[in-house]
Amino acid sequence: MIIERDLYKQIKPRLNSKQAIVITGMRRTGKTTLLRFIFEKIKSKNKLMIELENPLSRKLFEADDYEEIVKSLNNSFALDFSKRVYLFLDEIQFVKNLPSVVKYLIDHYQVKFFLTGSASFYLKNLFSESLAGRKFLYELFPFNFYEFLKLKSSKLALSNKKDLTDYMIDLLIPLYQEYIDFGGFPEVILEKTKKGKKQVLENIFSSYFQMEVKQLGDFKKDRALRDLLILLTQRVGSRLDIQRISQALGIDRRTVIEYLNFLESTYFISLLKPFSRSSGVAVRKNPKVYFCDSGMVNVLTKVDRGTLFEQAVFQTLRQKGNLNYYQKKIGPEIDFILNKKQTFEVKTTALQSDINKLRKIARELKITDYKVITLQKTELKQTLYGFQV
Repeated sequence: MIIERDLYKQIKPRLNSKQAIVITGMRRTGKTTLLRFIFEKIKSKNKLMIELENPLSRKLFEADDYEEIVKSLNNSFALDFSKRVYLFLDEIQFVKNLPSVVKYLIDHYQVKFFLTGSASFYLKNLFSESLAGRKFLYELFPFNFYEFLKLKSSKLALSNKKDLTDYMIDLLIPLYQEYIDFGGFPEVILEKTKKGKKQVLENIFSSYFQMEVKQLGDFKKDRALRDLLILLTQRVGSRLDIQRISQALGIDRRTVIEYLNFLESTYFISLLKPFSRSSGVAVRKNPKVYFCDSGMVNVLTKVDRGTLFEQAVFQTLRQKGNLNYYQKKIGPEIDFILNKKQTFEVKTTALQSDINKLRKIARELKITDYKVITLQKTELKQTLYGFQV
């Protein structure tokens, strides 16, 4: 079953722009499926989709003379380069010279490219200069809860998140709990049993480790990176102390930082930076760590319910704009600040005291929009359920 991803709404206005559309993101988030969805939306017959994971397909783009590539595409697939051509290329990281090919064809022909790739550090290095001004870059995340409901063919697909009846809330809470426990990877959502879901998540992690870490990372101590991953799952939502991590793993600080950068650039983790509106206020400088998906955290280690809930909320909020956390060196913190305008505190059970604390800190920051995000039913104002975010 192919559903329309929320990201398509951002891409749709640019379907016919000159610039290439580049879709990145972690493996198994549905990039290939989204590419096929867009391919079907293009009405022109002068289009072609190629999966570059196939070595034979890569050969099409390896010629030193780029005009030979044009001839090959014309002869093999009857593409007419005197007209607008739509080229869909999946997994572009497999062809090293592809950015130069893309640039040449954009500059010399009416070629519209739709490209996907998994390893962001690789894509950024290749595409940063060669395609400056010639691309729009998008990141595809695992499914959010709204997409989760659509994929499960749930009749509860949320068209209005604000005005929910008690009956709907009672139906949504267990579905949202499933989403928290197993996350938003499409293969996991479609798997029927808990055992099957865990096996798929383990397979996704194994695939990431084999393809991204061992092939692209080229690390001599991949065991240390694996141990770092396990350690980080136990610190979801916590501020990172590089020195302590270095001591715990027996590797130097520089290596820890290198590994963290790699994990973030390949979308496995996110490092959330602190928020500061005033340079005169001392705030915590260390980033907080979150993962790509709550299900991935759950399968790698045992974490408490509140931590997993916070991870799931993070997954949703990060897709909505610029996200930070806030904490002074002394005093309470705010879990999330979105676009410098909204503050959120995550609690499995919301109390009036939580709302009062959040309101006080938000006012200090001159932010008027504040909400406590909760998992349990509540009658308190200034609260949202996790599935309403």
